[in-house]
Amino acid sequence: MKMTEFRRVVTGHDATGKAIIESDQTASQFLERPNRPGVRLTNFWISDGTPAEYDGATETCVGDFTLHPPKNGSVFRVVEFQPEDPEVMATLDGPAAFAEMGAGANIVQGARHPFMHRTDSVDYALVLTGEIWMLMDDEEDDVHLKAGDVVIQRGTNHAWSNKGTETCIIMFVLNDGVTTREASGAARTGIPARAPA
Repeated sequence: MKMTEFRRVVTGHDATGKAIIESDQTASQFLERPNRPGVRLTNFWISDGTPAEYDGATETCVGDFTLHPPKNGSVFRVVEFQPEDPEVMATLDGPAAFAEMGAGANIVQGARHPFMHRTDSVDYALVLTGEIWMLMDDEEDDVHLKAGDVVIQRGTNHAWSNKGTETCIIMFVLNDGVTTREASGAARTGIPARAPA
């Protein structure tokens, strides 16, 4: 099945300060890989710091394609998920697929889905088309999402599973994050420490 292409329009200013279109073309930084068939990630914008620059480079989606945002930065992208074939999924190598995005260490070993992962980020997600399951550590916490649904993913283990028959496209804004700004050292990243109940 042919993957979706997206028109990407970038505004800017001319020498007199007038608002102009600096770029209007098909988004060209995308990632498809045999270790995760039926999935395509397309980047639209990468900010390498905060506050984000609006008078910097017109093309920020250059270099290696990585899963997570730059330190103190953000990534704006869409991910297209074709329906999963359970027999194919059982043969896939999740760590290898994530390593291709510079995120081999982000995979959750021994999880119930080969692509269960987590990042030290706060991600805003909006389902644009189709439907998908967001899998959590325990099945009872899984959520069935449909077009128009929004998720705020806060550094938790999760996987995306299209168990339906239609393509699902999700828009994401990934923001580099910490557990809390008050935390220090190793406590700033990873799964937050909790006192025993």
